[in-house]
Amino acid sequence: MILFKLTLHSLWNRRASLLLTLFSIAISVALLLGVEYIRKEAKSSFLNTISGTDLVVGARSGPVQLLLYSVFRIGNATNNISWQSYQDIAANPLVEWTIPISLGDSHQGYRVLGTNQDYFRHYRYADKRLLAFAEGKPFAGVFDAVLGAEVARKLGYRLGDNIVIAHGAAATSFTLHDDKPFTVTGILAPTGTPLDRTVHVSLEGIEAIHIDWVNGAKVSGYQVSADEALQKNLQPKVITAFMVGLKNRAAAFRVQRDINDYKREPLLATVPGVALADLWQALGMFETVLRIISGLVVVAGLLGMLTTLLSTLNERRREMAILRAVGAYPRHVFLLFVLEAGVLAVLGCLLGAMLVMVGLVAARPWVMAEYGLYLSTWLPDSGDALLLAAVAGLALLFSLIPGAIAYRRSLQDGLTVRV
Repeated sequence: MILFKLTLHSLWNRRASLLLTLFSIAISVALLLGVEYIRKEAKSSFLNTISGTDLVVGARSGPVQLLLYSVFRIGNATNNISWQSYQDIAANPLVEWTIPISLGDSHQGYRVLGTNQDYFRHYRYADKRLLAFAEGKPFAGVFDAVLGAEVARKLGYRLGDNIVIAHGAAATSFTLHDDKPFTVTGILAPTGTPLDRTVHVSLEGIEAIHIDWVNGAKVSGYQVSADEALQKNLQPKVITAFMVGLKNRAAAFRVQRDINDYKREPLLATVPGVALADLWQALGMFETVLRIISGLVVVAGLLGMLTTLLSTLNERRREMAILRAVGAYPRHVFLLFVLEAGVLAVLGCLLGAMLVMVGLVAARPWVMAEYGLYLSTWLPDSGDALLLAAVAGLALLFSLIPGAIAYRRSLQDGLTVRV
């Protein structure tokens, strides 16, 4: 107890120089905890991009590729699905609902998704949360559009505005369906998922803008106006993919097998949760890199503490001699340095944890407004406690170096003051 009080007094007497060391440790610990928090939140958000959907069905390719273009709007499908095949599978007695998806167009770099009203009734995200509207309502007419939160915010759209869809999914397109504009009837509330970056229109709308197109090119000399298109048969001939909800989730693998063995055309059905886990595992290398970087920052902060303790060794030889004169043993001198490092590490960990808490509270409104993500209150769990214990243990390990040097010098100096 006396040695601990002596440690606190020693630290206080050198508070000016040690304060910078303390902040260095705190910032490195905050970075370590912050990276771990972001990693967990990113994984949770990633895995919750789609929820409550039992199967995603598309043209035969790979489960990850199917998930990327149908859920994350990344890449393109290898092929389409015929409307007849979609209706056959939707009529399966085990199927409760389906959501057809048609992709391939864009608007100012944002993907356009053609679907129907079932999308707004059945699509779930983040632990089966329903889609909500910040303004307006779902599309009802052929040329109505519902915008994701980011699309509306970044492009400044309001209800009633007209938008023109571009052909193709490239960020820049010079082929526009400008003869058939869409009217914004709804804006979705932020979800923190790719839905925020999507323009939603009806399947009939997708058919209407392509009614005078063949094989991805406009037919020369043939043009159908928007009013004329409304008089045509706008039932889709093909779609890109569709989502399936089952009456009994236990039948998922049975229906999946039936779809994968479908005779009319080659199809692939994948369980979203399994494909998401595989995709996240493929991204695990980036998790490892983040952890290594944050770990190196912590080591750098502790090396700063070690440098500070080593630089004061010569200055503190008089202090060590006085301690020996009043009855301290060399081991007490050694423990003094270890305790000093331990106190600095513990205070640095506590301050770093407080910085993470305050930072998350301060950033929460901005992150919610910009990305639609709600940052939950951070409280250290068992994994964080292990990280903090590792930081403290590493600090004690580093303190053995100045402690051993001070121990040897105290033996050499004895009660004689040498400077």
